[in-house]
Amino acid sequence: MQKFTLAVFQKRYTILFVWSLLLLYSCKDDQPNPVDPPQENQYLEESNVITELTKEQVAEKAGALSPLLIGYVKNGIKVYKITYKTKNTDGAEITASGALILPATTDAVSMISVQHGTIRDDSSAPSNFKDGAEAASFGALFGSMGYIIAYPDYIGYGASKDLPHPYEHRASLASASLDMLRAAKEFLKGQTAVKWDEKLYVAGYSEGGYATMSLQKMIEEEASSEFNLRASSCGAGAYDKTAFMKYVINTKTHGVASYNALYLWVLLTYDRIYKLNRPASYYFKEPFAKSIADVGISTPINQSFDSILNDSFKKDLNDGKDEGFVAAIADNDVYNWKPKVPTQLYHGDADKLVFYFNSEKAYTTMKALGANVQLITVPGGDHSSSLSVFLLGTRQFFIDTK
Repeated sequence: MQKFTLAVFQKRYTILFVWSLLLLYSCKDDQPNPVDPPQENQYLEESNVITELTKEQVAEKAGALSPLLIGYVKNGIKVYKITYKTKNTDGAEITASGALILPATTDAVSMISVQHGTIRDDSSAPSNFKDGAEAASFGALFGSMGYIIAYPDYIGYGASKDLPHPYEHRASLASASLDMLRAAKEFLKGQTAVKWDEKLYVAGYSEGGYATMSLQKMIEEEASSEFNLRASSCGAGAYDKTAFMKYVINTKTHGVASYNALYLWVLLTYDRIYKLNRPASYYFKEPFAKSIADVGISTPINQSFDSILNDSFKKDLNDGKDEGFVAAIADNDVYNWKPKVPTQLYHGDADKLVFYFNSEKAYTTMKALGANVQLITVPGGDHSSSLSVFLLGTRQFFIDTK
């Protein structure tokens, strides 16, 4: 007979405890396994359905642009407005918005982030999806072809319409577009209607071309582990801001008021964002200085842009003495780097708004750095007429790089 000692008691207690645990857990085999709580979104705030369009309705919109586009329509679409967290030019956290267009298909599809061109009023923002606006026409068409379309409003439109739009500001155009993509990624994880194949493409024309180049650079340098970026298509962007600014202050140009308003917008934006805070009289001659101080970019300028500038400003800029403004412009150059993914540039060689040398300079610089980049020149194309070549070329380019 075994002598009952403390050691024996401890041994029997341990065996009993183990068997109790085994019995307890064997009785719970029919219970569900613990599930991790859903991960909280870091960027996405809200999503709301804007509209749904059938294949026939999209085809009708496409036909209004060109009867040749009807044949490209494959699916209906569902359009959401999403709001998300991003940062303003001063680093403050704000809420921005954009449109997310989903094709009605069971196939796994890729995503295109489309950066819109210049708009002057909030009604044209993608998240408003106004008839005739870029998102409601080209966005709907590309969505119906079988792509998820992420269409950021940028800062200054949609949910952030009370803030000034940072026109042609590289860093904030890129960050607002990237954070839109992050929010779209969170949205897609929370739904089952559309399957994303994880492939991403980026595209844009005019300001959108510049924003796309800026976004591509930011993704490749700061967020390459987050997205499977496959290709980039940039149309008629002002990538060489330094050369552009020197050209318009030293060269007799068109005198088109609507074009001059955009040059003025860039100048005033950089003055504000980089806290130069100079009076209009520093840059402009009278009577333009007073008008610009009063009404800003709505000032009509029906003459060559260089003729309204003070000679002292032009001289200091040319000589490099205006270090603040020179640095502000240079901070927005986006041509001198090596893209990692196939990149196409489109530009009309008769573009009087965003001059052709911008794409030419980007192409030659990137090519010399070893990038896989192509420049598609539209002979005789101006800023508007070259758009159709860009759209059709971009579609085929993305198909070829799948």
